Parts: sequence; C-alpha cells; structure tokens
Amino acid sequence: MTLEIENSTRQIEDRFEVGVYPKREVTIVRGQGASLWDDTGREYVDCAGGQGAANLGHCNPYVVQAIEKQAHILISCPEVFYNDTRAKLLQKLVEVAPTGMSRVFLCNSGTEAIEGSLKFARILTGKTDVIATVRSFHGRSMGALSATWEKKYREPFNPLIPGFSHVPYNKVEAVRRAITEKTAAVLVEPIQGEGGVNLPSDDYLPALRQLCDETGVLLILDEIQTGIGRTGRWWGADHAGIKGDIMAISKSIAGGFPMGAVLVDEKLPEIGKGTHGSTFGGNPLAAAAAFAAIQYTQDYNLPQRAAEEGAYFMSLLRPLVGEPGSVVREVRGRGLIIGLELKQKVVPYLKALMEQGVLALPAGPNVLRLLPPLVIERTQIDFAAEQIKVVLTQTLE
Repeated sequence: MTLEIENSTRQIEDRFEVGVYPKREVTIVRGQGASLWDDTGREYVDCAGGQGAANLGHCNPYVVQAIEKQAHILISCPEVFYNDTRAKLLQKLVEVAPTGMSRVFLCNSGTEAIEGSLKFARILTGKTDVIATVRSFHGRSMGALSATWEKKYREPFNPLIPGFSHVPYNKVEAVRRAITEKTAAVLVEPIQGEGGVNLPSDDYLPALRQLCDETGVLLILDEIQTGIGRTGRWWGADHAGIKGDIMAISKSIAGGFPMGAVLVDEKLPEIGKGTHGSTFGGNPLAAAAAFAAIQYTQDYNLPQRAAEEGAYFMSLLRPLVGEPGSVVREVRGRGLIIGLELKQKVVPYLKALMEQGVLALPAGPNVLRLLPPLVIERTQIDFAAEQIKVVLTQTLE
C-alpha cells in the first residue's frame, strides 16, 4: 500500500488514528515535573496530570532509573512464572495498602482493574448484580462501562452487561433499597472524578461499609483516581476511616507507566486458579516502575504534600465564587483533586486556559477539573491560579 507522506505530527495522528479522541490544538513533546512543553518550545503548567496518572510528575527520576535498569534485565515475564521484581512490588504495595488488603491481582489499566474487581465479586459471592452510582465513571470496557452512569459513554454500545443498576451518590438508603438476593457488590468512588469532583458526606462511606457488612454484599472501592496520595491520604477512603472488600487501583501506581491492580481482603476466600489472567499484567518493567513510584511517594511523603498544596491551591481559587464577573459557582475538592463548577459550559474555558499556559480537564459539562502532579511547586500553583482567575472572570461563547 502506498501512502502519501504526512509532514506533521497532527496530520499523521489525524490520518491514521480511528478518531475517537477529541484533540486539542497542541502537540506535547516533553515533560518534567509539573511542566509540559509543546513543539514550539512553549511551557505549560500541567493541571491535567495525565488524567491523574502523573502524580509523581513527568519523567520522575526514581521511575526513569527503575525502567532503564529493568529494561536491560527482563521486560516480559508472565505470571505463570515467579519473578523477583514482581515479588518486590507485591510486598511494597501491600505495605501501603489498607490493613488486610494483602492479595493482589496485577493488570495494565484502570478499566482492567474494574473488570477484575467485578469478576472477583461474582465468583466470590456466586451472585451477579452490581449497584453503582449516578454520575459514576469506571472505565470503557464492557463490564466497566456497564457500571458507568453517563449515557454518552453507554448508549452507543447497548445492550450492555445485565445486572447493573445505578442509585444516587451519597444516598445510603437508596443502596439499601436496591439490594436484592442477586446483589454481589456495591461499586463506588470515594470521590467522583469524571462525574464532577463530587465529595461524599462524612457519614456516607462509613454507612455504606456498615450496610455491606449487614447484608453480606461486597464493597468495591474504585480508587483509580483517588489513590496513591491524590486526596491527601494514601487512599481516598482513608478520610472516612473505612476500607473496601475489593479495591481497584491504577493511574499513578507506576508513575505514569501503564499498570493497574486489584486488591482483595485476605478475609475473603481464595480465588480459584485459572479464573482470570493477563498476558502483560505484572510484567517486570511495570513492576519496577511501580515499586519506584511507591518508594518515591513514601520518601517524599506525597500524600501530605498533596494535602498542603491542595489546601493552598483551593485557598487561591475559592475567592472566585461570588467575585464580580466570575463564572464560578463552587470550588470543591480534597488534596489535589479540585473541581470548579461553572455557570457555563466548561470546554471554551479549557481552550482559553490552555492559551494562557495551563492545561486542565473537564468533569462533566460544566466542571473544570484540576489534577496536577503532587510535586507541583508553589510558583506553578500561583501561576495556574492567576490564569484561572483571568479566564474564569470573563464570559466566553
């Protein structure tokens, strides 16, 4: 096949990708810490953070060194063989996991972690149904998508997997009413990210934990975005003092390298051999990156840093509520997951903010979401907050 030679990165991607990604008009070529640079040399403060995967910043030295070293030793080794690097990671991961979450399945992404969680819940309980929440987001594969609420993601792929239902977030009694003799698990995010950076009330997760204990239903926590220090604690549910029976993690677990994991409470029965698997899950390269990422998070106490810098960031943003000309209705968040609910659609403001040198994310139609690396510097927070103020005190079409 003869192809015309394309002459730019954007032309090549537009020509050969299937087209599922809405692209922004910028070509990112380099990153360091909380900074990104485009192909013209312009620097941006990254408050998108790899959609939550870049907690340690870009090109973190621990992770880079670990990948370089491991790449010279062994890259691929499936889980049917034992491996020393994988064993080190498993021990390190259990060290920082909630007490008792000591059995681990390693995979490659957040959606795979959710798929594994759902399969484990079914096989452990012998039941089929799962209760999720309104405005939840759990991934794009068919099981994870069945648990996801947003219609724009779901409807093109109907019919999805049966047995999933959705109840309002923060409403324990709605969960109670939805539980039947077929219910295997309740699946919930400690903070809803994609759904709008929605925080639970203080009593929601403890009450949900109690309800699951009373009914024998498993509690699956989706810590994919809230885990690894993002919220100011190691895990988002730590703020409520509870843990799940099953926990899905991914995003920043390996410092930006693709990886996911499912953690299962040791009190549950063992999961039978051959019931699930992954060719690349737990490969030594990802395991080395993840071990290094967790070690860096410990060494530099990134959860505490996220709590402090998040509080500072929000202190700069909260005055936008009620400021003359501001389109900000509410500022909410925990640690360095921050949402600004706007009175207008968010997309034009994301574009305007990028033009000011700050990259951010949407969370639903009218929420601007900030997920900066936990290593972001105060000067970068100051700059980002000032540009956000400039952009959000004007009305855009």
